[in-house]
Amino acid sequence: MPFTPDELFAYLDNLGIAHPTVSHPAVFTVEEARALRGKIAGGHTKNLFLRDKKGAAFLVVTLESAAIELKSLHRLLGASGRFSFGSAELMRETLGVEPGAVTPFAVVNDRACRVTVVLDAAMMAHATLNFHPLVNTGTTTISREGLLRFLEATGHLPRIEPVSAAAG
Repeated sequence: MPFTPDELFAYLDNLGIAHPTVSHPAVFTVEEARALRGKIAGGHTKNLFLRDKKGAAFLVVTLESAAIELKSLHRLLGASGRFSFGSAELMRETLGVEPGAVTPFAVVNDRACRVTVVLDAAMMAHATLNFHPLVNTGTTTISREGLLRFLEATGHLPRIEPVSAAAG
């Protein structure tokens, strides 16, 4: 069974990672999130669940305003052919979350480490970052260092790449 938000919070507590969370109505787009979030500090993000031609899964995490050139991203990341968006079925199978709730926290459910996590270098300039806590009815704030510690604890050593610069 996939982790629940409460189980995620207990996991973060175990790692000694602060994770203040604000509850809000469900959001499905960056625009909806902007309208609801109020004054939550830190970098606000978007998460792209992608797969390459051979079916390898990637979770690309960027600032919400980042321009990503999907047509050439596979070359930057060394993927097998162009990316397409991963299916809802693959997302549920690997990350244990529903579309609209994609988050780097979901790799806690990817025990087989099938998903490659890619963090945009520009996003990592922020001291604090905001993500859904496995559901799209909340926003969890975590430090940049806490995010890296969490990912490493789950066995997902992230790649930090200039993803948003790939558009240039």
